[in-house]
Amino acid sequence: MKDYVVLVNEKNEPLGTKEKLAAHSGQTPLHRGFSLFLFNSKNELLLQQRSNKKKTWPGVWTNSCCGHPMIDESPLAAAKRRLLFELGIQNAKLSMAIPDYRYRFEKDGIVENEFCPVMIGYSEEQPLLNPDEVQAVRWIAWQEWIAETKKNPDYYSPWCVEETQLLVESKKM
Repeated sequence: MKDYVVLVNEKNEPLGTKEKLAAHSGQTPLHRGFSLFLFNSKNELLLQQRSNKKKTWPGVWTNSCCGHPMIDESPLAAAKRRLLFELGIQNAKLSMAIPDYRYRFEKDGIVENEFCPVMIGYSEEQPLLNPDEVQAVRWIAWQEWIAETKKNPDYYSPWCVEETQLLVESKKM
């Protein structure tokens, strides 16, 4: 089954859909995404290393889960769907932290260009990795993570580094 992204204009109004792999290129059209930062009760953040099979940012460490909502799917529902698909986590309490984040980044000739609400979530489940999506995971204390993104920002996905700073500034975390 092919995945699709929802194409949008600058007001985040839907324009149609495009197959996900075909959409991500050097001229990726603006589309909807989401980004999730998942924590446990020790306030540790779950990081994932993207699978080397991924078209965008293969092998790069990033936040817990990212993806794209379907045409009539809310970002929260999309996050729950992808959290189960990528990490096998079924029971997570999610909430919206930054509803209007927008970014555009490029790496190796591939552009990410998204309206990307940022969510936070909590779960005590241990991840079960889908190897097509996730190569590895690790937990890191939030304050240690903040310091790490300042010290080594190029080691992580650029949206994850920027979203971390926005979460700090918003005092949501």
